[in-house]
Amino acid sequence: SVSNTCAGVASFGGRVAFIGKVADDQLGGIFAHDIRSIGVHFDTPASANASPTGRCLILVTLDGERTMNTFLGAAAELGIEEINPAVIAQSKVLYLEGYSFDPPRARAAFYEAAATAKSAGTQVAVSLSDPFCVERHRDAFLDFIAENTDILFANERELLSLYQTEDFEAACELIRGSVKLAAVTRSAKGSRILAGDETIVVGAEPVASVVDTTGAGDLYAAGFLFGYTNGRNLAESGRLASLAAAEVISHIGPRPQVSLKQMAHEKA
Repeated sequence: SVSNTCAGVASFGGRVAFIGKVADDQLGGIFAHDIRSIGVHFDTPASANASPTGRCLILVTLDGERTMNTFLGAAAELGIEEINPAVIAQSKVLYLEGYSFDPPRARAAFYEAAATAKSAGTQVAVSLSDPFCVERHRDAFLDFIAENTDILFANERELLSLYQTEDFEAACELIRGSVKLAAVTRSAKGSRILAGDETIVVGAEPVASVVDTTGAGDLYAAGFLFGYTNGRNLAESGRLASLAAAEVISHIGPRPQVSLKQMAHEKA
C-alpha cells in the first residue's frame, strides 16, 4: 500500500523513500529494481529467511470493485532494526499504513518509526488501510491516533468503523478533535479535509469509466502528501489527491501509468 503511495509521489516529481521488507528472491529483486527505477529511495536489506516476498492477488469485477487476497510473506518480518532514523529525520512526513498493525514485528517497527519521527520533528501520517484492520485493532488505533498522529487518512467506511457509528458528521467531529489534519475519502462524493475548525470539501475528479479501484486511496494520499510537503494549500493538495486517484482507477493496477506531474500541469 505505502509503496504505491511512494510511486505516486515520485510520479509527481517528489522526493520519497520507502521502508519495507522483501525476500532475497526473484520477485523481491523485481520489486526493488522497479521501485528504484521510478525514483523511490529503497535500501531496506532483503530477507534471507524462508519466507518469500509477499504478494497480493486481486480480483476485479466489471464495475471496478476489487477483492484482495494477500500473502504478507517477508513483509511481516519488517522489524525495528530496519527503521532508518536518518531517512525519517530527513523527511517532512512519515507515512504509516494500518496493515502493519497485524504482524507483531511490523507493529513494533510501526511504533519505533513513529517515535523516531517525533524525536526528529517529522510529522506522522497514518492510513487506516481497511475496515477489517480497524475492527481488529480499534482500541490500539484510537490510542495511536491520539498520542502519535498528526495527519490521518481514511475512507468513510474506515472512519465510521473507528468510532462505531453510522453518523458520518459525528465521526468527522470526533476525528477533528484527535488530529491536526484528516483527509477522509468518500468515493464518488469526493473527499473532506478537516483541519481544526476548517472543513474543505474536494470534488471527485471525473473519469470516463472506473476500471479498477485498487490503489485509489494510496494514490489519493500520494497527491495530498506531495502537495502538502511542497507548500500547497489544503484545497490544492486535495485537488492533486483527487487527480491522482482518478488516474489510477481508470486502468488496471495500483500505480500511475502516466506522469502525474505532467497531468497536474495540464489540468492546472
